[in-house]
This record gives sequence, C-alpha cells and structure tokens, in this order.
Amino acid sequence: MFPASFEYHRAGSVKEALSMLRQFGEDGKLLAGGHSLIPMMKLRLAQPAHLVDIGGIRELATIREEGGKVVIGGLVTHHAVETSEAVRSKLGMLAECAAVIGDIQVRNRGTIGGSLAHADPAADYPAAVLALDGEIKIEGTGGSRIIKADEFFLDLMTTAVQPGELLTQVAFAPVPAGAGFTYVKHRQPASGFAMVGVAALVTIGKNGNFDRVRVGVTGLGPKPFRAKAVEAALQGKNAQGIAGAAAHAADGIDALSDIHASADFRAELARVYTRRALETAAKSAKA
Repeated sequence: MFPASFEYHRAGSVKEALSMLRQFGEDGKLLAGGHSLIPMMKLRLAQPAHLVDIGGIRELATIREEGGKVVIGGLVTHHAVETSEAVRSKLGMLAECAAVIGDIQVRNRGTIGGSLAHADPAADYPAAVLALDGEIKIEGTGGSRIIKADEFFLDLMTTAVQPGELLTQVAFAPVPAGAGFTYVKHRQPASGFAMVGVAALVTIGKNGNFDRVRVGVTGLGPKPFRAKAVEAALQGKNAQGIAGAAAHAADGIDALSDIHASADFRAELARVYTRRALETAAKSAKA
C-alpha cells in the first residue's frame, strides 16, 4: 500500500526543524530513521501533509562525554550505540540492549531518539533507559527542558514530548563501578520486538546485600515502567531474595493481550524474565 501524498522538507538545524513544526502544526511529522513512521504511513494509519526530515542535523548524531555524563544525540543509530566505546565502557547495559533491537537493517537506520519518542510498548530501549535513570532533553521554540526517564513515558505511544517539540538527546551518569547489569527479553520471532523485556542494574554492599536495585520493564503494559515493587522487595536483601522480589514484577500493571500473548502469559513472562535479569546482574556485580 502507498502512503497518502505529502510534501517533503529537509531541516538543516534544530532551530529550522522547530520552525517547520510550528509552521505545519498538526499536519507536520518528524522523520528520523523512519522505521516507525513510514510503515504507519504505508498503512495510512498516519497521513501527515508535511514530512520534516531531521536526518541531516549532524549535531544530533554524536555521542560525547560532558559534565560527568554520557550524552547521546537523538539521531544516534542503534548500531552506533551498540559499538560506541564510551557507551560500552560506561553504559554497558545500553549497548547490550541496542545489540538486540530488530535486525541489522533496523539497527543501522533506527535512532534512539525516534524509538523513545515513538514509545512503542514493545520497544527495547525504554527498559534500559529507565533502569539507567536517563535524562531526556526536549527542545521547543520556547526553550529546552530535561525530563527524567520515569516521568517521560505517559501512556500507550504517548510521552512528555509535546506537539512542536523535538527530543534532542539522552544523558546518563556512568554505571557505578562494580555494578552488575543486563537486558533480557522474550523476543517476538518475526519482528524482534520484546513481548516482555527486562533491564536490571544492581550494586552489592560489602555485607553481600543489594544496596541499589533498578528494574525497567517493557512489553508488559501500555507503557514501560520501573518495577518499584520489585526494587523495594529486594533492597537490602541478598541473592536469595531474588525469586520472591521478581514475583512482584507485574503488580498493579494492566497487562496487554494480543495475538502473540495473553495478559496472563505476559505477566508470567515479566516475573520469569525479571528473575533471570536479576540473577544475571547479581552474578556480575562486585561488592
């Protein structure tokens, strides 16, 4: 199927892109990697009159260290996240997550900013970004703002990005020395999306108990979330408490149900993969 007719525009800067968005209003859509928008346009689920291509804004395609944090531009591809030395050495979980997104074509064209802004409930990045306490920068014609990851995802495919705004970067503090982490998922065979995905990051004190626990979950409900019931149940406990804590992974979540998995099955996947993620993270953590 072919998309409806549209006008194509190429922005040379963030300022120019924001100006175009303001000009076109609801009739304009941003185009980055295109792996979410173009299929929706072909199915005519989206019919923008104007496409604003931001792929040439080079300042958004960099990874840098600044102010003690790793800053990843919104146009950085999944492959670049996976292979970046700065990300691999300081944010290993994010590199691990990027490596299992979709297939090689998706990883070479899809962008971290596009994935986060689109907020597909089965996307991989959100779980890792939540567990890593990412800070997301959003720019508009009125200025910029920083949104914490656990305040960014609002509902099904709905984020804190407002009409006329652009997600420009994500910043992370490096993973603490000695921390253990992993991202695991139950992969939908055809698409590679996460039917359920879990990111876990833990640190262990000298007494052998967990003194920091972060768990991000994607694929289970309409939006990704921090599994705070799991975190609270494991805080101050040792590895023997993992199974009991993981049993809370689906607490309070209205699990999705579709042709791939029932709500009950997804909830059980969340509990199983949370346990696996925590066990793997705990094994690699050093007191």
